[in-house]
Amino acid sequence: MKLIRVFPRRTNATPTDEFAFTGLPHFNVEADEVHISVTFTWDLPEAERLEREWRHVAPVKIGGPATGQRGDDFIPGRYLKNGYVITSRGCPNRCWFCNVWRREGEAIRELPITEGWNILDDNLLACSDEHINNVFSMLKNQKQGRPHFTGGLEAARLKAWHVSKLAELKPKEIFFAYDTPNDREPLYEAGKLLNNAGFKMCHPLRAYVLIGYPNDTFEKAEERLFDCMKAGFLPMAMLYRDKTGERDPQWISFAWPWARPAIINSKYNKFLESVK
Repeated sequence: MKLIRVFPRRTNATPTDEFAFTGLPHFNVEADEVHISVTFTWDLPEAERLEREWRHVAPVKIGGPATGQRGDDFIPGRYLKNGYVITSRGCPNRCWFCNVWRREGEAIRELPITEGWNILDDNLLACSDEHINNVFSMLKNQKQGRPHFTGGLEAARLKAWHVSKLAELKPKEIFFAYDTPNDREPLYEAGKLLNNAGFKMCHPLRAYVLIGYPNDTFEKAEERLFDCMKAGFLPMAMLYRDKTGERDPQWISFAWPWARPAIINSKYNKFLESVK
């Protein structure tokens, strides 16, 4: 079956093969079925517009995280570029701002492990020790790219043996998260474990920092961003959006320099000078 995948917007993870499209049909394109994959809820109107155009090519299905549909087993290269891999779905945490547990369930579902080097699991460290070990073994055998943990690891679940395995992998990047004040102490503890194993902020240690959510302030957000540096992680601001995708222009201006690695590195160097 000739399957075309369509995406409302292109990201770093969007497939680039000849059967992956962003936007409207090309001239004389043919398919047996068209899947429109939607990651962000604010792209659903665009997905519906695309469905009206692509239905003239072949029967269309709209799916993806934005629709609230539960994910199936992961198929490499279908909806994510080759190299990206998902080995589990679901999360036991009921974070108010996150739809993962609502969509996938609070019980972790461990999927068949496929090849790849960029892990996008919802919460890998909530999986069984056996599954985590098998994921690390798969990553150790990858030849095409150094491991990335772009999906993020939960600091509160990080254990010493995880850190030992991560040190063996020599990952290019490991992302953690600082979403709420409750994440502060676990992040500091994770930083100590990783620092003792030789990891440094100037190499792979990163942390997503959720900012701009209801009742957040610039002062509180900046404190969390600098907390990440104190804990040993290079922060990356993630600006909160509701289902419509709306963002406050003032928060956009605040977040912009905290989402640019070169500027963040400059801030980090100034931070180091200030604590000498």
